[in-house]
Amino acid sequence: MKRRREMENGSEIRSVIEELSMVVKVKTGDDDHDAAVQVHQDSAHIPTRPFLCVCNSILQVLDKIGPTMAVLRQDVHQNIQRLEKARESNPSKYSNLIEILRKEVTEGNARKGASCCKAFVWLTRSMDFMVALLQRLAKDPRQSMEQAVEESYFIALKPWHGWISSAAFKVALKLVPDDRTFITLLLAKDENLDTLKEEMQSLISLLVPFLEEIHSILSSLGLDRLKAT
Repeated sequence: MKRRREMENGSEIRSVIEELSMVVKVKTGDDDHDAAVQVHQDSAHIPTRPFLCVCNSILQVLDKIGPTMAVLRQDVHQNIQRLEKARESNPSKYSNLIEILRKEVTEGNARKGASCCKAFVWLTRSMDFMVALLQRLAKDPRQSMEQAVEESYFIALKPWHGWISSAAFKVALKLVPDDRTFITLLLAKDENLDTLKEEMQSLISLLVPFLEEIHSILSSLGLDRLKAT
């Protein structure tokens, strides 16, 4: 696990970049179409294990925001476990995450209970939140963290939350660390603010097109409008 040890010595942002780069690498080998074109569910491919590694790395970033992200972090963790359990049921067939989603959609279970489709949708929205937050911090690392988190939440998560989740977030928002503390927590050893900003921009440049593709897949499967119950 040499690569894992190297990641532990770097920043959490760098860890997500490395994991996401693995997803892009695997996809490039299987799919030559331009990522900007609309993706159809019959040809879509998202490597399951690398995708879940990306989500696990994102958990480490959420941890830096503190108790405010406790509920979101728990949801992300549970959704990762749900998809991993589905993958383990047939590792060969479900090496493509889309096969897991397609099975539930075909069987009419995508919107029922604790489905893998719901897990995938909410993991995607967690990444939407992270992109929105990083875009604000990369533009101005010294802006109010409370404002940056709140604006990112309103863009990526609030449209899909019920009033209970929204109210809980509003209370938890008061626990957001100040900007200086958060940036310090994100910095790796011997890393400066300029390097961190470059890493944020690199991650954004990887995540944005990846998420555009995922949202196209969700739309083709009729899953893009799912809301919290």
